[in-house]
Amino acid sequence: MLTSDFDYDLPPELIAQEPMEPRDHSRLLVLHRETGALEHRAFYEILEYLRPGDLLVANETRVIPARLQARKVPTGGRVELLLLSRLDATCWEALVKGRKVGLGQRLALAGEEGPGIEGVVEAITASGGRRIRFEEPVDERLDAIGAVPLPPYIHTPLADPERYQTVYAHTRGSVAAPTAGLHFTPALLERTRALGIEWALVLLHIGLDTFRPVTEERVEEHIIHNEYCRVTPAVAQQIRRAKSEGRRVIAVGTTSVRVLETAARETGSVEPWEGPTDLYIYPGYRFRVVDALITNFHLPRSSLLMLVSALAGREAILAAYREAVAQRYRFYSLGDGMLIV
Repeated sequence: MLTSDFDYDLPPELIAQEPMEPRDHSRLLVLHRETGALEHRAFYEILEYLRPGDLLVANETRVIPARLQARKVPTGGRVELLLLSRLDATCWEALVKGRKVGLGQRLALAGEEGPGIEGVVEAITASGGRRIRFEEPVDERLDAIGAVPLPPYIHTPLADPERYQTVYAHTRGSVAAPTAGLHFTPALLERTRALGIEWALVLLHIGLDTFRPVTEERVEEHIIHNEYCRVTPAVAQQIRRAKSEGRRVIAVGTTSVRVLETAARETGSVEPWEGPTDLYIYPGYRFRVVDALITNFHLPRSSLLMLVSALAGREAILAAYREAVAQRYRFYSLGDGMLIV
């Protein structure tokens, strides 16, 4: 399978720069897998496609203020850090923007009064990032010295950083939002529950690799780096019960898909899980848990586009994307939604 098979043309002006207000007034493209039929709706009309007993599974991760400014010690040269994942209490993997940040380079974090926390580059990672050991934990300082990172295709700063968090975001740890969930409001959540629709929360801390385009010529040669995920025993039991009763399990976002399918890899049904996942889903994958998916529109040649193509078929997805472009949908993280049923 060629990566070029998952390419499409997108006019740059369709890349959403600002979130829709209110959240649930974004547009919704509904794709029916059996027929390939498409419907154009508003996101708040998603209730018309949900049934009592459906189980919606969402990712409760919260984006951390992972973009930090720092200076080289002792020269004072400016450096920007993007923390990707915490390796232990004081060590982080990070992307570094700055000149000649090599092994042993000391960095002082900026952004708060008094002496800043210093760190030292311990290693250069295989992907070109840096492993940085700080002199003390930085987690509690991030709200004061960091900024929420936005994807590089978003050029307009958010007036309210909370608009890049889902309303059910609880557990800090991601450097990007699980964007399919950005469309839900507290009121819409309550309306789903009033219809007899269940919710379950899983966790996957999102790193940049989730969104990176696949650069290998052949799809199968791409490798997804590990991301931490968790399914609690109670949630695993809730999902198994829904499946045994013939109720639909609907993933809210591709990260929820990866958590659910990771937790079902060994036995075919969801078991409690906590640890890393490198699950890479592309056409040919057999889904064990997920029956339907709420998602956004993804970048060309991305592993996320391959994942939704695995669920609905490449031709159906690309036809839906062509229709979305023709109808001027808003694409990517702050854009419109899609329901695959």
